[in-house]
Amino acid sequence: MEFSSYVLQWKSKWKILEFHICLHTCEKELPKYFNFASDVLDEWLQLEKDGRRPANPAFWWVNDEGEEVKWSFEELGFLSRKTANILSEACGLQRGDRVLAVLPRVPEWWLLSIACIRAGIVFIPGTSQLTAKDILYRLQASKAKCIITNDTLAPAVESILPDCQFLKAKLIVAKGNRDGWLNLRELFAVTSADHKCVKTRNEDPMLIYFTSGSTGSPKMVVQSHSSYGIGFATSSRYWMNLTPSDIMWNTSDTGWVKAAWSSIFAPWISGSCVFVHNMPQFKPTIIAETLSRYPITIFCTAPTAYRMLVQHDVSSYKFMTLKHCLSGGEPLNPEVMEKWKIQTGLDIYEGYGQTETVTICANMKGMKIKPGSLGKAVPPYNVRIIDDHGAVLPKGEEGNIAIQVQPSRPFCMFSEYLDNPEKTAACMTGNFYVTGDRGIMDEEGYVWFVGRSDDIINSAGYRIGPFEVESALIQHPAVSESAVVSSPDPIRGEVVKAFVVLAPAFASHDPEKLTRDLQQHVKKVTAPYKYPRKVEFVQSLPKTATGKIQRKVLRNKEWGKA
Repeated sequence: MEFSSYVLQWKSKWKILEFHICLHTCEKELPKYFNFASDVLDEWLQLEKDGRRPANPAFWWVNDEGEEVKWSFEELGFLSRKTANILSEACGLQRGDRVLAVLPRVPEWWLLSIACIRAGIVFIPGTSQLTAKDILYRLQASKAKCIITNDTLAPAVESILPDCQFLKAKLIVAKGNRDGWLNLRELFAVTSADHKCVKTRNEDPMLIYFTSGSTGSPKMVVQSHSSYGIGFATSSRYWMNLTPSDIMWNTSDTGWVKAAWSSIFAPWISGSCVFVHNMPQFKPTIIAETLSRYPITIFCTAPTAYRMLVQHDVSSYKFMTLKHCLSGGEPLNPEVMEKWKIQTGLDIYEGYGQTETVTICANMKGMKIKPGSLGKAVPPYNVRIIDDHGAVLPKGEEGNIAIQVQPSRPFCMFSEYLDNPEKTAACMTGNFYVTGDRGIMDEEGYVWFVGRSDDIINSAGYRIGPFEVESALIQHPAVSESAVVSSPDPIRGEVVKAFVVLAPAFASHDPEKLTRDLQQHVKKVTAPYKYPRKVEFVQSLPKTATGKIQRKVLRNKEWGKA
């Protein structure tokens, strides 16, 4: 059956979802009420109890110290209900309240994410690389009433408490107590697991993600209970190739949206096992050994990781159970795909999407893979290449990658940029949502990525706004002015480069030492992944007649397009 005409039907057979999505016309019938915890996870729990689901766990966590956690869907349900009661009772949170969780890959992160869904609380993930300043901005902008973190980041939170007027509760994930904090692990011992899941409407907010823009501070992207809770049904089955027998390992940090995609919604909507290796940092040897040691069947990581793995050469390892490899977050080089195929015998199926969407395009199972292509549109999205006025361009012409949202807006789109109607409106052109990426569609409907239409830098899958780096740099006394752009890099695809105009007092300083000082300064002021890996000192910056810095001129110079 042609994928474009396939009608996905999940009805009372499994009682998991009661809706139809016509993938050809994008018409849909969504339930008025939907909650991922009760309508998906609890149904898998029941199937597990009835012996109608494979015996593999729902969640499997390991670390480098040899610790291991395994939960069935029944155990996941029991523990997440306890956690929901902790949030509602000990933390005093109510439906609709917002929670900021800044945690590494610890099992509690998964319990908290599901607990928030059960209680109707809006979950806001953040990477553990955030600094005190980053956390303060997120707490103030979101008006979050609770923050959840570990003992490593607790001091940073305490340093900004006087400015956190909305914060009501602090919950710590740690073995020991800390003054002024509730301890999640201790509360488990005294909290009931008797919790009734709230009845959430499909359009109610479920998640907020902060995403970098080319100007200004990060924006808050709101996803609903249906957009992510239901929206990954198609890509789960046809891009990720997931079934209840599969064990999926996605290496994404918990602060990034890909963790929601591939470590919560997509695998669990298909009843698969979520595998997690809590690695402090990426090491090709650890990745290869983990794929060899554990019965992982589906593997997803960023193109940068694949580049590092093929350089390491994994051909000597035996991945006995691995059958399907996925990639997303940044463009994947055809040469890397070819080397991975030679070394492992497996193809890499690239997917493309954004914080604001579910999977937009993908190389789906059974499709011919065109190396370097993003694949084809994933239903229910109608993807087109348009000009700046919203007109659809002919095949083969470069333009803006866009999703049709009129006359019918796909349900698996973000709700809004919270408290920012101007930004919400600005991403629409005519009948389309504009992704901000440039691309070409060939005669067979494959989409080819060309580059960003704005100044966002995508380094190893990290979205970095130049404004955030420039704001950090200007705080150093040596910096009179700066402009930040992307620069090509063989491993990371692109990296942050800063063009810096020095203050007169620093003009004679050693440039190498100054570069190191500026890099360390940025790491301290904002999240370390944003620091400029390249620095060039210049006498002046290119500007428009009105004085606006022309980052495009510098970016084109870096990429040889000048």
